[in-house]
Amino acid sequence: MKQRQQKKLSHRLFEAVLSGDARCVKALLRGGASPERRSTDGTTPLYLASVQGEAEVARLLMEAGASPDTESSGPGSEGTPLCAAACWGHTATVRELLAHGADPNLREDQGAGRSPLDWADNGPHPGITEILRAAGAHSTTEAPPAP
Repeated sequence: MKQRQQKKLSHRLFEAVLSGDARCVKALLRGGASPERRSTDGTTPLYLASVQGEAEVARLLMEAGASPDTESSGPGSEGTPLCAAACWGHTATVRELLAHGADPNLREDQGAGRSPLDWADNGPHPGITEILRAAGAHSTTEAPPAP
């Protein structure tokens, strides 16, 4: 696929993700849009879906190949999808990300920042804290569970 066409598809994908249009997202992914292609500022489609709480859109992106642990780097959009969903209290999106293999202990900023549990606790989102703990998350001040 030509670079120009891929760029146009990517732009349309971001618009569909932002508006929560799962049908359009699905059609664009089938048409060749990359689920991992970043916007010009470095934001990933999955991070945007996670911030918006669009669980179905997040699922579609991951089924199309988006990694649940890829860190976004756009200004104001830095971090992992799971941290974003946990921060904003998007329970269904947290569940989707975990179901698709998101690491509940992956910290932002290449491992130097906050964890999803830190964000949920800061929210506060006790329901999400419980979901993350059930998935094996531990706070950055706790020792990880013994294997």
